Amino acid sequence: MVQNTHQQNSLPKHIVSAATVVINEKKELLLIKGPKRGWEMPGGQVEEGESLKDAAVRETKEESGIDIEVVKFCGIFQNVDCSICNTLFSAKPIGGKLTTSSESLEVGFFPIEEALKMVTYKNFRKRIEQCLDENSQPFCVEF
Repeated sequence: MVQNTHQQNSLPKHIVSAATVVINEKKELLLIKGPKRGWEMPGGQVEEGESLKDAAVRETKEESGIDIEVVKFCGIFQNVDCSICNTLFSAKPIGGKLTTSSESLEVGFFPIEEALKMVTYKNFRKRIEQCLDENSQPFCVEF
């Protein structure tokens, strides 16, 4: 049996994630409160064989209990030093109910201005702001 040793011995060179900026009909933003980073948008790592959009939908459901419809691709934040590509989508809720998970201590929809003040981890607020600013899309921010 011939094995592809290249695949066995090499770890993935990049981490790819998908996150969503979910706005409801009241113009409120969906946030989850994670155990490490505080308030943020739902999202997480894309699994092997999964599309970016499907990952965004799955992660939002897992972390918040909310079913979403992706409205559009907004852009990418790339952490060059850590080889992480964060893809960002805007979405609208289409079902489900707010539910916490192992990844979210609290979940909720908040007025946009209030929500932006709640997000304090690294450049996460900037990511949300760029998703809300259609004139800046699509964006590719390298840091």
